[in-house]
Amino acid sequence: MSKLRSDAEEALRGVLTDGTTLAVGGFGLCGVPNDLIEVVRDSGVRDLTVVSNNMGVDGKGLGLLLENEQVSRVIASYVGENKRFAQQYLDGTLEVEFAPQGTLSERLRAGGAGIAAFYTRAGVGTPVAEGKPLAEFDGRTYVQERAIVADVALVHAHTADPAGNLVYRASARNFNPIVATCGRVAVVEVEHLADEHLDPERIVTPGIHVDRLVRAKPRVKDIEKRTVRPRATASTN
Repeated sequence: MSKLRSDAEEALRGVLTDGTTLAVGGFGLCGVPNDLIEVVRDSGVRDLTVVSNNMGVDGKGLGLLLENEQVSRVIASYVGENKRFAQQYLDGTLEVEFAPQGTLSERLRAGGAGIAAFYTRAGVGTPVAEGKPLAEFDGRTYVQERAIVADVALVHAHTADPAGNLVYRASARNFNPIVATCGRVAVVEVEHLADEHLDPERIVTPGIHVDRLVRAKPRVKDIEKRTVRPRATASTN
């Protein structure tokens, strides 16, 4: 059966309900599955738990779901540039669980690998470890972190082949490969569809992890924070 769907709406049909846990790839506005996020927004589902490195910015990326008040809980590593995220957190209308970035990455990876929990030094002696089991290994204290398994994973990739094998481009790879493995249903938007199967040596995410695939709509790629400086000119001396 082909994994390819005609559009993002069809790709998410039947998998979105109130209370769904979404794991979403991307970092800021880089490598974000924008088409899929927009379908989630338009679906009107509510009380979502979103697991992502951060929540985009106001009015873009996952910020669209916050703006529409569809999210009740977030697991992320930082607030970033999203003022609405910060305000909803401070107002107490949004439950937020912060995790060190490496810990969040490993929790997603563990969920995809079938590992229920692991121990790490990160966060020991801080609010991150409050209420979590501690254990001592080789004279050092570690905190137990539980794996994350999402109901639906939303992923952005650069290229896919007919079997759903994925490769990513540069920094847009970020959290996408681990998100792709940790969802009970993995839905991927991809910029390019290859006619032939990809070279196995290039594949990052094997197609066995991918359930549904859709070609992403062409769009201008947003830059979260643009910084520029004068171009250096060659000395004439």
